[in-house]
Amino acid sequence: MRLPWDIGRPQPVLVRTVDAGGVHGDVLDIGCGLGDNSIFLAARGFTVTGVDVSPTAAVMAGERAAEAGVTVEFLEGDATRLDGFEGRFDTIVDRALYHCLTPEQRFDYVAAIHRATRPGARLHIFCVSDQAPATLPGPYRISQDNLRETVGPKWTIESIEADRYDSSNTVDDVLAQARQMGMGITIPPEVLKAIDTNDEGHIQTSIWRLTATRA
Repeated sequence: MRLPWDIGRPQPVLVRTVDAGGVHGDVLDIGCGLGDNSIFLAARGFTVTGVDVSPTAAVMAGERAAEAGVTVEFLEGDATRLDGFEGRFDTIVDRALYHCLTPEQRFDYVAAIHRATRPGARLHIFCVSDQAPATLPGPYRISQDNLRETVGPKWTIESIEADRYDSSNTVDDVLAQARQMGMGITIPPEVLKAIDTNDEGHIQTSIWRLTATRA
């Protein structure tokens, strides 16, 4: 079974962001995981650095990039510090990292990515929203107010819009994982009906798509 964030292709919301001209210059894919989004960005002609806290993920991402025939610098790193990256990037892409951080870590993270960017840099955060079903296990649910309070002091927020984020999981996968963890989750039928899936039957999570410019 794949990890929920390993869908084997770039996130559609990122593809739409690139197609709309939202990415430019040197790009940091923060929390890059297994690298599919970084690989997509490199294939579109961007200079890309992928950073993840997991050294195993960074190695596997490098292998995927080599197989795809693109060049991406994948590094292990702490997103709340980003030491050595000062003033380096023109675009930050956060593909579902923000909602994995604790409330305290988020402020350090926002300060770190601010230090790592050049004037006029763009920031794109895709995070699980507080509109996602609370019954399913998963990361922190994030409100628009939280994004404004945490990101707003250092970035000029241009928009926060509702969108969808693809998962490799089906509902049955999530229930099986919950049972393995001893959580014994029972999802009422009305909640099951409210869970969005794509054409392949994989869960689509409600997210906020934040776009901001470096203040």
